Amino acid sequence: MKFKGVIFDLDGTLINSMSVWENIGDDFLKSKGKVPPDNLSEILKTMSFQESSRYFIDKFHLNLSVDEVISEFNSLVEDEYKYEIELKKYVLEYLKKLKLKNIKMCIVTATDIELSKAVLTRLKILNFFEFILTSGEVDISKNDPRIYIKAAEMLGYLPNDIVVFEDALYCVEAAKKAGFYVVGIEDESAREDREEIKRISDIYIESFEEL
Repeated sequence: MKFKGVIFDLDGTLINSMSVWENIGDDFLKSKGKVPPDNLSEILKTMSFQESSRYFIDKFHLNLSVDEVISEFNSLVEDEYKYEIELKKYVLEYLKKLKLKNIKMCIVTATDIELSKAVLTRLKILNFFEFILTSGEVDISKNDPRIYIKAAEMLGYLPNDIVVFEDALYCVEAAKKAGFYVVGIEDESAREDREEIKRISDIYIESFEEL
């Protein structure tokens, strides 16, 4: 298809970072002397940081604010974003290709804006993007189609002029509901949902090399 804009997810799509978040909820609760439920990762799977913070505060009776919980989450992964996490293969080449075609690009992510900027700056790709829209700043989770509509408005295009790249099933579903053409991205963290992502996505790729 011909398109004018691209909305990229960050974690698991552009960067290899999902393993960093795999046990974050367990680690946080244990640091507070709490016992994490066995299905915690499933509970948190589609939540924004604001939603998961409220869940922890309410469920485990923590004497913390939402902002304080988010700050602790971020501190647990800060060094990884600043120094360790790498791009997925062929991402840089694809971004350069889009830039040459004057395709406007942005990022929609649940990750904190400062962490996002830190990793993108270190990897030298921040300047490819018009903006970074986080679920925290608009208080809209990535399982809500409205966050993709908001990004489209900020890019200045209609959904049918934009391609969305996502690795998580609930995000693929939300983007499709909003009327976007969706490219499903292979990531190990979504292995259990792989066939459903393939079914829902307009196309599915295992690597940006295919593009």
